[in-house]
Amino acid sequence: MVWGVLQTVLGGVNKHSTSIGKIWLTVLFICIMILVVAAERVWGDEQQDFVCNTLQPGCKNVCYDHFFPISHIRLWALQLIFVSTPALLVAMHVDTRHEKKRRFRNGEKIDIGELKNEKIHIRGPLWWTYTSSIFFRIVFEAVFMYVFYYMYDGYQMPLVKCDAWPCPNTVDCFVSRPTEKTTFTIFMLAVSGICMMLNLAELCLVIKVCMKESRKPIILK
Repeated sequence: MVWGVLQTVLGGVNKHSTSIGKIWLTVLFICIMILVVAAERVWGDEQQDFVCNTLQPGCKNVCYDHFFPISHIRLWALQLIFVSTPALLVAMHVDTRHEKKRRFRNGEKIDIGELKNEKIHIRGPLWWTYTSSIFFRIVFEAVFMYVFYYMYDGYQMPLVKCDAWPCPNTVDCFVSRPTEKTTFTIFMLAVSGICMMLNLAELCLVIKVCMKESRKPIILK
């Protein structure tokens, strides 16, 4: 996967975020860097390193597919894509507004560069887009955390006991570097928890400011 493209796009989203949103994006960038630099090397060709104490043809493949139906790396990649997509909707909304203003302002065309330097107020339709994006980010983070817990036995990498066909009996299968992978998995899930808390804090911020009519609207700097 070309992570540089995702980083470039998210870099453009950064200028359309609140201060808490900028912190969330920073944490997301760190996750991408860790996934690119470390995670892919830790897992690698995981099925090749999966060993069972039997020579029965097909037993190893069936057991691996049963206990690890989706690769950690692919699931994390899918999580990052889903979590970052709502933020892109906000950037698209702001760009659409800029385009409309660029075409006509008091009947005269203006330069798009000047509009991009203007401060954007989160109100009206943009408020709904921004709030919805935060809500869906929280939902996606929670769903993927549950998926990891459900699919990987509470985030652990234990000894696997398999009796699926065509295994002749209950066989023991071993995951390479289980402690390292368990630690790495817990770390990535802890980062997801931090992202959820940041999203909750930002959601409370935009709702609180919106409900107080006497206060000024939030400004995206």
